[in-house]
Amino acid sequence: MFHIVLVTPEIPHNAGAAGRLALATGATLHLVRPLGFSLDDKYVKRTGLDYWSRVDLRLWDSFEDLTAAAEPAAGFWFLSTKAQRSPWQAAFQAGDYLVFGCETRGLPEPMLAAAAERALCIPMLPGATRSLNLATSVAIVLYEAVRQQGVEW
Repeated sequence: MFHIVLVTPEIPHNAGAAGRLALATGATLHLVRPLGFSLDDKYVKRTGLDYWSRVDLRLWDSFEDLTAAAEPAAGFWFLSTKAQRSPWQAAFQAGDYLVFGCETRGLPEPMLAAAAERALCIPMLPGATRSLNLATSVAIVLYEAVRQQGVEW
């Protein structure tokens, strides 16, 4: 239904948790290299539990490779603490890609600048924290996108 994209993720627990979220919602998990861990890492498998082998996982050498392979009509949404719009203001469509940056740096500035109208930020109490955990952010945005589709399992 949706595509979760982690661009250069660094922490195996987050990839494992994103994999479980993908499986729970019928989404595809895309990991864009370089990864800060091995997919054989025990922490990825521990967080993904016995579900990891069932995750629809795709690996990419670059974000450009991923976009070249995407359906032409697919929408891309870029999550960043620097964006102005919230996910509640977005109109998600089935097949969209939800793009998240690495834990310590977020998405590259050129990527955000090129897609400013498709950039989203999860609302937070001002001054409370810089950002949310990557897997938590994926869950918030993914389930908002699923909710908008009227899915009831």
